[in-house]
Amino acid sequence: MLKKFKSKFIGDRDFYRHVLLLAVPMIIQNAITSFVSFLDNIMVGQVGTEQMSGVAIVNQLMFVFNICIFGGVSGAGIFGTQFYGKGDYKGQRYTFRFKLYTCAAITALALLLFGFLDTELISLYLSDTGSVGDISLALKYGREYLAIMMIGLVPFALGQTYINTIRETGQTLIPMIASAAAVLTNLVLDYVLIFGIGGIPAMGVQGAAIATVIARFIECLIVIIWTHTHTDKNLYIVGAYRSLGIPRSILIDIFKKGTPLMLNEMLWASGMAVISQCYAARGLEVVAAQNISSTISNLFNIVYIQLGGCISIVVGQLLGAGKKEEAKDADNKMIFFSVACCSVISVIMIMLGRLFPSIYNTEETIKELARVFIIISALVMPLCAFSHCTYFTLRSGGKTIVTFLFDSVYTWVLVIPFATLLARHTALPIAMVFFLVQFTELIKVIIGFFMVRSGVWLQNIVGGNE
Repeated sequence: MLKKFKSKFIGDRDFYRHVLLLAVPMIIQNAITSFVSFLDNIMVGQVGTEQMSGVAIVNQLMFVFNICIFGGVSGAGIFGTQFYGKGDYKGQRYTFRFKLYTCAAITALALLLFGFLDTELISLYLSDTGSVGDISLALKYGREYLAIMMIGLVPFALGQTYINTIRETGQTLIPMIASAAAVLTNLVLDYVLIFGIGGIPAMGVQGAAIATVIARFIECLIVIIWTHTHTDKNLYIVGAYRSLGIPRSILIDIFKKGTPLMLNEMLWASGMAVISQCYAARGLEVVAAQNISSTISNLFNIVYIQLGGCISIVVGQLLGAGKKEEAKDADNKMIFFSVACCSVISVIMIMLGRLFPSIYNTEETIKELARVFIIISALVMPLCAFSHCTYFTLRSGGKTIVTFLFDSVYTWVLVIPFATLLARHTALPIAMVFFLVQFTELIKVIIGFFMVRSGVWLQNIVGGNE
């Protein structure tokens, strides 16, 4: 029994070396980014509750935009990964162009929404039912922060187009370096511009936004320059801008498989924003506490998020090469590895989570609520790791309709009505509401388990090498 278990779920040294060579740069890249967001959040948190809440609300809106961009590049990315595994660089070039068009459309729509509906969008998260904070000040700081952050939407979208395509080839080091450079810039500028150094005045939330925008331009420029000066490693980029055309057959395939994935990411991200808005109905202290909790959660969650991304690369390349049994074997081992890692990380997060809120310059009630949110988030992490891996498993085989049902439909049909009911129509404490909503993930785990075990995702979507 033990031997069979090891054979199915435990890989050899070469397997883990391959996975870690992919995962570690991605984890480091996102760890650096999350750590700076972590420090950025703490710095803004030193200024005051209203400033922290205003920035937190805008960052929730930016999260929706970021995930929409991720969905836009991922829809074509499942084809790009398999094209690369097949050795078809022309096909990968077409997917790159598709990403450019998609990201341009998403960015234009976001600029219109944020530009004309800034007050309305931020006000959705402001409620005067709480006992602390001034919601008019939070709105003011949020609008100031959003006005500057909008400048960074274009470089972020363009940078993600390049980063996603670079990762399809298994090259995760360059995006890590670009992110490290951007993060270092962001960190230094945050301190200088938020608090003021020497003759530079303290700019508060506006300083935090300026630092983030400059960092995004730096990250974008690094990946673009590297890609175009290393064409031997990025054959898809040769001639990528000579023509803007995409063959009709490939375009139709990407639309069929990619559109559900893109819509899924958009609906899932907006769903997360709606759930946060449900919590926010309980007052500004909940917004602040959730911001503190999500800051440290995001730092720890990067492990399972990036291991899930590795599944899309490893399994996608194997499927593109027609190696279905190898893909299934690798998938089992990577899912087990991710859940095992996150079980350990969950314990660490619980131990550190009690200390983290004390760093903030805010009310004690907010700090205590944040501690409870952190513990709940840590407890649910292994479940999130499993469902995240199953999502990427299904996606790697082009099962985008299934992932759409599994992810966003599940969120909108089950989780959001449940969160709305508990937060707005019951007298349950917000901590209990948060716990019950978070642990709906258990249902998703059960569904994902049977989907992966069925093997419906084991398919080559780019043809050849079957």
